[in-house]
Amino acid sequence: MAQSFERSFDVCIRGAGIVGRTLALLLARERLSVALVDTAGSRAPSHSDVRAYAMNTASRTLLESVRSWPDPEHATAVLQMQVHGDQGGAVTFDAGRQHAEAMAWIVDVPALERRLADATRFQPLVDVVKEPVAAPLTVVCEGRASSSRAEFGVEFDVTPYGQTAIATRLRCERPHSQIARQWFTADGSILAFLPLEGDQGNSVAVVWSIPHDQAQHWLQSDDAPFVQKLQELSEYSLGTLESIAPRASWPLQQAQARRWCGDMATADGHRQHWALAGDAAHTVHPLAGQGLNIGLGDVAALARILGERQGWRSVGDMRLLRQYERERKSALLPLGATMDALQQLFARRESPLQTLRNWGMRGFEMSGPFKEWVARQAMGLQPPPRP
Repeated sequence: MAQSFERSFDVCIRGAGIVGRTLALLLARERLSVALVDTAGSRAPSHSDVRAYAMNTASRTLLESVRSWPDPEHATAVLQMQVHGDQGGAVTFDAGRQHAEAMAWIVDVPALERRLADATRFQPLVDVVKEPVAAPLTVVCEGRASSSRAEFGVEFDVTPYGQTAIATRLRCERPHSQIARQWFTADGSILAFLPLEGDQGNSVAVVWSIPHDQAQHWLQSDDAPFVQKLQELSEYSLGTLESIAPRASWPLQQAQARRWCGDMATADGHRQHWALAGDAAHTVHPLAGQGLNIGLGDVAALARILGERQGWRSVGDMRLLRQYERERKSALLPLGATMDALQQLFARRESPLQTLRNWGMRGFEMSGPFKEWVARQAMGLQPPPRP
């Protein structure tokens, strides 16, 4: 691990996860010197890590620009997304209709973390350090449980959903055919199967969002009844399923920091300027798989704003940081509201609402231009050119 000694830094990034390392590489490209705080040390990613992220075109382009996009076997292109309601409602998104290579890519988290770790290791303007150092700007990328956010006195407004996400991986009798599948069920749970291991793969990453009071039962259940339940909820669409990984879980919530930037006095009388990014600033429900895409959008915007500043402005200039905060809050508002509304709608079990939401899904499927606009937004694509 690199040592900081007496070197001065332009930016200190607290948090060496995907968002923090991506920001470090983007800032280094702008010729800024970065201290990347990695309190966990240089441990290798765990082979039992079952996380996988759905990453859109904007995120892929960003990671490719810093040479950190994983190899094809660890970034499976999604050619189609199928969303199923609980009374026959269904919506299908197809990459071909958007003239796009893929709707998204399902990226294996350990593989992406390894690529980012390698890239930062060979970037001379990034030093990995064990504790925060003084810098004109501190960026907090520590995740939803950030201790620095509390240190800076930022209130984090949390709306719990009363749900737990259970993640695991399954091997399937039938190939996934590069289709991401999602089921909104009558009991209020949401099940997603995300294709893994490339275009010929037959394994999936699973995210199952269920009420808290059911979580412990299914986390402690033997593999056989657990897998049987998933086969039933997925309507046997991929045939017989086999568990190939342990189960992980986390509580679901929507949350947002009241302030995403600020400054505070330090013990030596100086001002410390800071900004939040990624889950330290916001979290959304995983039903549309947009959490990491939003976080990478944060750091792309912050790096661009800092890179475009006038030469006389410090990277900690509050005018720049407030510009970043306004831009990203505006980008998050419609997506966060949509995810929250969908979660609240499908969490309700009353029969009239079940009928209404499935009717709405069928209407959306036939909505033409509006459906295409929604798809392009989720894919991180620009609107198609006018003829």
